[in-house]
Amino acid sequence: MARLHEHQGKAILATNGFSIPRGRAVTTSEQAAVAANELLTDGGEVVIKIQAWMTGRAAIGGVAFARTPDQASSHAARMLAMKVGQFPVEAVLVEEKISIAREFFLSFAIDDAARAPVIIFADGGGSGIEERATSTRRIPCEVTKGPDDSAVRSAVASCGLSTAQIQGLCESIHKLFAAARSVEARSLEINPLVLTTDGKFVAADCRITIDDYAVVRHPDLGIEIAREFDHPPTELERVAYAAEQSDHRGTFYFAQLATAASKDTRGLVGFHGAGGGGSMMSMDAIVNAGFTIANFTDTSGNPSASKVYRASRIILAQPDLVGYFGSGSGVASQEQYWSAYGLAKAFWELDLDIPAVIRLGGNTEDRAVDILRRMSELLKAPVEGYRKTDSPAMIASRFAELVNSAGGKKWMPRAPRLPAFVKDPSATSFPVKSGRVWIDSAKWSQIRRAIETHSSGLVIDRGGAPAISLSAEDFASKDSELLACDVECRIAGVEGFYLELDIPGLAGIVPSAKHATAPATSQGAR
Repeated sequence: MARLHEHQGKAILATNGFSIPRGRAVTTSEQAAVAANELLTDGGEVVIKIQAWMTGRAAIGGVAFARTPDQASSHAARMLAMKVGQFPVEAVLVEEKISIAREFFLSFAIDDAARAPVIIFADGGGSGIEERATSTRRIPCEVTKGPDDSAVRSAVASCGLSTAQIQGLCESIHKLFAAARSVEARSLEINPLVLTTDGKFVAADCRITIDDYAVVRHPDLGIEIAREFDHPPTELERVAYAAEQSDHRGTFYFAQLATAASKDTRGLVGFHGAGGGGSMMSMDAIVNAGFTIANFTDTSGNPSASKVYRASRIILAQPDLVGYFGSGSGVASQEQYWSAYGLAKAFWELDLDIPAVIRLGGNTEDRAVDILRRMSELLKAPVEGYRKTDSPAMIASRFAELVNSAGGKKWMPRAPRLPAFVKDPSATSFPVKSGRVWIDSAKWSQIRRAIETHSSGLVIDRGGAPAISLSAEDFASKDSELLACDVECRIAGVEGFYLELDIPGLAGIVPSAKHATAPATSQGAR
């Protein structure tokens, strides 16, 4: 589910007939002072609230009141320096403080068991509503007609309100449904809905989540990533989401969890899973081994080798990792050697110098482990492959041993190595899906056999020179086979074949570095 901030949710409520406090979201302390000055013309106070996807903001200092613009500026400056979890607060809401007579709780949700919407109402709102569950009322709804009128009247009848106030509260419940339906919300909570001292109903807070599959129909909401995060998308998450959207062969999910190791842990780990249940079990194993997980990544559903490569590159765009831990389910339908090729290419290009432990259980797991073993011989740090019979707890323990042996080495993101022949005008080049393949024509005789074998006949010999056997359009979609050629030639010691794969946006995140030249060898490809 994609979340919206409070100020975004309130704008949706206002469009559907709710009264909301005057105010606006700001991103600097100076803007907060200006907003407060506009709202304090009649005296009183303003409230400043961090815009974060969480509850209990007041408990962490995320809610404050101010009587002057200077006070508002000071509170905003403090809040904008805060972090929720390990991610910075990017905006605060400055709005008028309203005079409260009564509070109510309103929530729209989807009842999965009933396969229908439901509205939950309670006489009394604010923090601690979860502990007052016995006072809540469930109001059934029909998708097209909304909440049942008789159930609405019954829910509010015992609240001790005047006839006009009962009517206003009933209207608010119907407006809640209309607002949720207008944006295809999975949930919409107003807590509290306030009855002011002058008799008006005002939405004092709002939380909305939008159904992932509905996001594309509501571009006006400005939702960047149609997934449930506990923080606004980071730069890396945006890059990863774009990579996923450009290649639908398998899945790729990436979420950043931490930017620094928690106190008293062994360090920050790049995590790469495959399959939901196995990934969760593997995350537990690495946490139990004493590490902080930097990210959650899942590549499953038989992903292309290039998708796994891009996922690995994105994981390794995070600084200060002490190691790379990959483990998931033994996925029966997933050919694991494709994932091994993707990992091997990323590890070589980035000159991996921190330990990596990879569990690739399932089909072709022996071939996958062998690919990682052979690539490890070309790297500065150990890369060890394991099978589905090796438990996550066991490989997490082995990972801890390797990290300890590395003596505190931390990863520094870098640009990928680029073979020198790519800049040679005589190199042969063909476009592929989101990239390009380069072949060193001078070494064609040395790599021909390996290329014809691992490309499944995509690249063939024609008069002593490489040529493609398919149409340019069909050839361009075979990036996984070409990635295998890249890795196999490199493992064999001949730098004569290179698959360049674009990852839009990543270069702006990873510190720029001059491409290193691949080490020259004279060994022939096997």
